[in-house]
Amino acid sequence: MESSPTRTEPAQPRVPPSAINADYDLSTPIDLDGVGLRQKLPSYGDAHFSLFMRKLFIKALGYSEDALSRPIVGIVNTYSSFNPCHGNIPQLLDAVKRGVQLSGGLAIDFPTISLHESFTAPTSMYLRNLMSMDTEEMIRAQPVDAVVLIGGCDKTTPAQLMGGISANKPIIHLVTGPMMPGSFQGVRVGACTDCRSNWAKFRAGAMDIEDISALNEELAPTAGTCGVMGTASTMACLLVALGMMPIHGATAPAVSSARLRIAEATGTHAVQLARQKQRLQPQAILTRESFLNAITVLQAVGGSTNALVHLMAIVNRHPALAGTITPATIDAIGRTTPLLLDLKPSGDGYMTDFHAAGGMPALLHHLRPLLHLDARTVTGRTLGEELASATASTLQSLYVDSPSSSTKRIIRPLTDPVYPSSALVVFTRGNLSPGGAAVLKASASKDRRLLHHRGKAVVFDGPADLAHRIDDPALDVDRDSVLVLRGIGPVGRNEEEEKGGGGGPSGMPEAGLIPIPRKLAAQGVTDMLRISDGRMSGTAGGTVVLHVSPEGADPGSVLGVRLLSVELEEEVIKARMEERRREMELKEEGKEEGWAARERMRGYRGLYVREVNQAEHGVDFTFLTAAGPGANGKDKGAEQAGGDVPPGYSFPKLRWIIQHSPMVIILQSPMVLCITDPEGHLF
Repeated sequence: MESSPTRTEPAQPRVPPSAINADYDLSTPIDLDGVGLRQKLPSYGDAHFSLFMRKLFIKALGYSEDALSRPIVGIVNTYSSFNPCHGNIPQLLDAVKRGVQLSGGLAIDFPTISLHESFTAPTSMYLRNLMSMDTEEMIRAQPVDAVVLIGGCDKTTPAQLMGGISANKPIIHLVTGPMMPGSFQGVRVGACTDCRSNWAKFRAGAMDIEDISALNEELAPTAGTCGVMGTASTMACLLVALGMMPIHGATAPAVSSARLRIAEATGTHAVQLARQKQRLQPQAILTRESFLNAITVLQAVGGSTNALVHLMAIVNRHPALAGTITPATIDAIGRTTPLLLDLKPSGDGYMTDFHAAGGMPALLHHLRPLLHLDARTVTGRTLGEELASATASTLQSLYVDSPSSSTKRIIRPLTDPVYPSSALVVFTRGNLSPGGAAVLKASASKDRRLLHHRGKAVVFDGPADLAHRIDDPALDVDRDSVLVLRGIGPVGRNEEEEKGGGGGPSGMPEAGLIPIPRKLAAQGVTDMLRISDGRMSGTAGGTVVLHVSPEGADPGSVLGVRLLSVELEEEVIKARMEERRREMELKEEGKEEGWAARERMRGYRGLYVREVNQAEHGVDFTFLTAAGPGANGKDKGAEQAGGDVPPGYSFPKLRWIIQHSPMVIILQSPMVLCITDPEGHLF
């Protein structure tokens, strides 16, 4: 009987037996700070056994010894079906892995949490620090030689960079890219500047239900981040300016082949990082000059006000740079930096126009005189060297107009800017926000008269009060009034919690774009001066002052009073003062108790309210900053007093005067934001 032919298995790539045996040579210590699988071993009390266990488990996924001997590039996977900004991540993952493998590395992806603005309650900002912790600890815990951080939505990229700096392993960013614009009734539209402007028209009665419903189908026609210069696009541009993402990586559309080629190139760069990790860790790449470049770009693109908070959080994660960049730095650079980018919400174009006009290489070329070109980048070259290598095709905006704009360039030269300076204004003086973090996107104001304004304050005590009264026909408000919304800062006041419903902090929602009262909108009013301790979307426009600090929930804040009288008849105030004095004292006592009760809260909500700092520090957790716990904590009350608070006025006294006096808000661009009495005297 014939024997069966011997079946031969296909040849498997092999590493030298000596290399394999070295892993099990008990006489040779394992370098726990080594590379690849040999780093960050779990603690079994026996390093050789730990490595043995690690290898046997990962081989269950089919990896060979040859694959496991290569530099490991971790890829952070933030895909979620709740996150349309990240809808293209599966394709990006494949492209990054291709780049890693073509360059001789081993690509292994791992998940972290995923945040989208419309699918995280109470806000995505509330969970940004949690995402940074997730990112930091997964980078720190796992055997990776370099990490590709894939993200895009507003809080994702800052959270990833915060965590990456703290972990201080080689990292490189890849953003998902902006979505394409849609079309409605023959006009280009896109998320989400056009979301807000058209919703305002709907509230004013200028659009009917059928039109607003049809528009809803067109504003976000593809996956990707908002297609204007909102927070996501702003942070993408800042990553390039910081040197943490290659120069071409910011603007390619999410659904383009260019975005996939960028992803493959990112994988290639990551392998280079893995092989030179001691030289290219983020704390070595990032210098003060890197952040000055980022701020210059922030002002030149008319970027999101949220970037101020994120930049403060990012720089304060860096042990050598914490405290060297402040909101005042952003204001100072803004005074000498013009707005060059004609994109919504400050201009007319979309991110696809910016990409067609040459993207970040073209913009940076225009900004060369204002940049620190010797700043290092993640590629190992300086920013100046990166710009020198840009091809002529990427700089086409220097010679031709964007195809979508027949009359003006999307990227303007320094000699012909869209806006002369200070696209973002930071109020470093005044008694309303002594923390020095209040910010106004002056370039997005719809009524420039409001940049120098004096008006009667109409105060709303939280989102519920706003919703209840803003459209009340009896509301005492006119077009010159100043709308003030408090209780929406980092901790804020959650009405459900105060009713005993078990709610948590507000999480600094994007509620600062207070809607125009419907009766004024119907009269054609499209902008008013608005002030809050919260945030607004980077895609929004209007004359809106944000991030007032200390926030209203802080017992030491000027905004912290429960009731703020704005009646103009002084005799009415006097008549009410004595009968309400005890009522106000009781409300203040209860407010102190409410603040203390938050600090007894359990779980992540309790961690958040105990550790979150104010806007000027980045709304980060104090224990995550480079300085550590207590260094720049919640800093309540008079400890934060600064600016032009009158000598001898403590915060409690200042608040008492405000409670029982007519109040006028004065905005004196570019620096001063004050509360006065009707005669103009500072409280």
